[in-house]
Amino acid sequence: MGDWGWGNNEEQYYTNNSNNSFIEDGKLIIQAMLQDYGGANYTSARMVTRNRGDWTYGRYVIRAKIPSGIGTWPAIWMLPTDWVYGGWPYSGEIDIMEAVGFEHGVIHANTHSETYNWNFGIPPSSGSIYIEDFNTEFHDYIIEWNENIIKWYVDDILYHSYVNNNQGTSTWPFNQDFHLLLNIAIGGTWGGQQGIDNSIFPVQMKIDFVRVYQKKIQ
Repeated sequence: MGDWGWGNNEEQYYTNNSNNSFIEDGKLIIQAMLQDYGGANYTSARMVTRNRGDWTYGRYVIRAKIPSGIGTWPAIWMLPTDWVYGGWPYSGEIDIMEAVGFEHGVIHANTHSETYNWNFGIPPSSGSIYIEDFNTEFHDYIIEWNENIIKWYVDDILYHSYVNNNQGTSTWPFNQDFHLLLNIAIGGTWGGQQGIDNSIFPVQMKIDFVRVYQKKIQ
């Protein structure tokens, strides 16, 4: 809460205000608004499970309805809890779902590491799938992550995978605890490539549930 930009020139200010995140009809609502706050023109919320929900490996299922509109950049993603191998991107990032408003219906999957990232080196491993009604219906955004591979699904349709090539943590830092983040960013280096349509606000991400499954250690 209480920061903005996130290194991507985003234009929202994340708050803990009840008009940016709240429960409605049993669902978590993240709401981005056209609102001057903290030096920014937009407010939003970013929900973070760090030190409350941290996991290594498992199946992650997030049922959500994703906002649309030019300038929106909603994401469901994961960051390392203890940054074992150093700051970003050395300790990794897993993007379960990313969407940008100027690409209606395109859902993106990514991983970032020392070798594969947008800032330097080789572009990250990424995939995408087209979901026409992503903004009007709930869908399950899923990863399955173990010591050998990460797989991405929407509604159990596999559309991307990233394999551990056994080249060390420069390509596979994904052997440590990660936590979840859910947010709506506004603008930024990717989300703002075609500007921001102020007529769309407020916009909402609706989360029906977040479920994490792990194998019981014998």
